[in-house]
Amino acid sequence: MKKEHFSPFNKHPEIAIVLGFQLFRLILLPFFGLMPQDAYYHFYGENLALSYFDHPGMIGYILRIFTELFGKTVFVVKLADFVVSSFTLFSFYQLAGNFLPKHKQLRALVLTGSTLFVSVLSFNSTPDVPLLLFWTLSINSLYLAIFKEKKLHWLLGGLLMGLAFNSKYTALLLPIGLLGFLCFSKKYRKELFSPWLLSCLLIGAGVTFPVWYWNYQHDFASFLFQSSERTGSITRFKISPSYFFGAIGHQLFLLLPILLIAFVKIGFKYLRNLLLKFKTPSDSTLFLLAFFIPTFFGFFLITPIYWVKMNWMLPSYITGIILCSHLISKKQVKIHLGFSIAFHLIVAIEILTYAVPIKSDDTWVGWKSLAQETIKLQEAHPNSFVFSDDNYKTSAALSFYLDQKIYAQNILYKPALQFDYLGDNLTLLAGKDGLFIDSDKRFKNNKKRKSTPKELELYFAEVTQLDPIIVKRGQREIRKFWVFHCKNYQPKKQ
Repeated sequence: MKKEHFSPFNKHPEIAIVLGFQLFRLILLPFFGLMPQDAYYHFYGENLALSYFDHPGMIGYILRIFTELFGKTVFVVKLADFVVSSFTLFSFYQLAGNFLPKHKQLRALVLTGSTLFVSVLSFNSTPDVPLLLFWTLSINSLYLAIFKEKKLHWLLGGLLMGLAFNSKYTALLLPIGLLGFLCFSKKYRKELFSPWLLSCLLIGAGVTFPVWYWNYQHDFASFLFQSSERTGSITRFKISPSYFFGAIGHQLFLLLPILLIAFVKIGFKYLRNLLLKFKTPSDSTLFLLAFFIPTFFGFFLITPIYWVKMNWMLPSYITGIILCSHLISKKQVKIHLGFSIAFHLIVAIEILTYAVPIKSDDTWVGWKSLAQETIKLQEAHPNSFVFSDDNYKTSAALSFYLDQKIYAQNILYKPALQFDYLGDNLTLLAGKDGLFIDSDKRFKNNKKRKSTPKELELYFAEVTQLDPIIVKRGQREIRKFWVFHCKNYQPKKQ
């Protein structure tokens, strides 16, 4: 009799499924070009600081480490995202094992590993990449500290919550969730007065000190940027149905229908029991809800009046999927996988062929070609500095590819995000020429721009429009950039 070869995949095919998705993502990495976000957060890493204007610096530090070790290439940047996201998946599996029997733990792993949100994290550098890892590790340590009474995990939990905050400010919801759980739990409420909880929170605060100190040095610019503008928009209370349906569309894309429906069902179930029937669930369920409800439903509540970005709810997915694994049947997992495979194939076709051009600068094609054409422009117009005016995207992409200083809209004295905090003395550019490059996001023809941007005429003695840069993929024209040669820069007097 032929002896059957044993493999862990025979007993647990779910692991093979998740590894298959990860292999698929890894194979796609070399074909995925630079995203503006990749370039911008790599720019963080090239200009090391305690923190940065838009976000804390964890993603920048990670990209700096990877590019120092393996070289400055687009693949290495993507590889950093893929590796960190793979650790997040592994950490999620460990966390799920604290709440679920083995078969449901594996089910939760499949549901998570097959989602598009893991693919987004694996392909694109954003602060959410390290946030999700430290968010997951934080919750796991807090669980061990509270439920297993492993006291040292209070300290580790504080450290990890601090690192999560140093990744993205959304991590503030971690201590809020922790305190909320302890307030509602009759059994563990006593921990509110524990020195271990205090130590946990103090360590977390201590780890976040660099972010606070950078903000202190810069008049709390980052905190104000992240709060005042958004608070103002919300308080205006202008209802916009498109914001609400846009948020649903984004969550459908990231989670796929089965998980999104399960999230809504389980969220309403426990909110109804808690608010209307004053019925609290078991402590383990309450613990998971504390890190799910505020983030997922909290952001969803403001969608009718504010444009909630698709990634803001990502942290809620970690405990949300564990909660939903009790509800979702094997048949529904198969349906989920069907949706996932179909969507991933569509994404792969788009990455490989760029069949549907993206009418936005948030694209992975064209940036390297733009950099090559920019070098030719500088050869034709020697000693001209390069700048753009689209927050960060073109400037960051060119900074990645060109071994020179690239400026943003700070040249025009407009707010320029992190470019405002590099210590540039623009008066040193007085009298020099500049090349202004501006993306035509809606690219319909090869013609020049009808008019010269008024801002250029304020700071340059003479502005001449050059032929636009047309980026091709094969024989197809896919992107267009307007180019202006600007003579004799006249900065404001300090």
